[in-house]
Amino acid sequence: MITPKERCEMIECIRQDCRKLFLSPSIADRCDTEGTPKQLEFLLEMLEAELTIRDENKKARLVKRARFPVFKSFEGYTYDCVKLPPVLSRECLENADFIAEHDNLVLYGPVGIGKTHMAIAIGIAACIRGYKTRFYTVTELVLKLAEARKNGTLERLRNDLNNQDLLILDEWGYVPVDREGSQLLFQVISDSYEKKSLILTTNLEFSKWGGIFTDDQMAAAMIDRLVHHGHLLVFQGKSYRMEHALMKQTAKQE
Repeated sequence: MITPKERCEMIECIRQDCRKLFLSPSIADRCDTEGTPKQLEFLLEMLEAELTIRDENKKARLVKRARFPVFKSFEGYTYDCVKLPPVLSRECLENADFIAEHDNLVLYGPVGIGKTHMAIAIGIAACIRGYKTRFYTVTELVLKLAEARKNGTLERLRNDLNNQDLLILDEWGYVPVDREGSQLLFQVISDSYEKKSLILTTNLEFSKWGGIFTDDQMAAAMIDRLVHHGHLLVFQGKSYRMEHALMKQTAKQE
């Protein structure tokens, strides 16, 4: 048997679950007047199971739509090569807490020491917490933007980007961008300002952005928007890929 208080609590849980599942509130009302304790327990168990399934399916859809090139997590990730700013903790990164404040992250350092791994791991964590996320290399995004402008679908693409909670731009500054591409990228940064979070991975210090994006003033405007609500994570050390390269190991054996 259950007490009257426990029955009320179960009815309220059923009512809340029905609301989350967009079911009629009359279900909870009938349970209140007609349901036996066993029936209430069974129904509540079924509703909770359905919510769990839907939640897992939503997370899987978000991860798929993010278009990560590979799956990376923080399991086994070491922070030996990265210096975090004092106001940013590991927990904040691994829980994607910064997204709620629309903060940005710039992951700066040489190639092969974990910037993209961290960016993807944060993106996965964001998806698990229900945030809409999208991953692009900068070259890929510039080509996509230019193609959309040519096809007359640029506004649609911009709306899709604006609908994201987190936008990850990998390999920022690795390849020079022409003036049209720079303008399109600037628009993405401008649209995102104080509305969503951005993560950039780059091996290029801020002072050299003007040379990559053909316009010092445009580069300065990008930097201004990124750093106003942003954190700089500095990566230092030897390339993990070079240290563990099969070619290098083979040479040592010989």
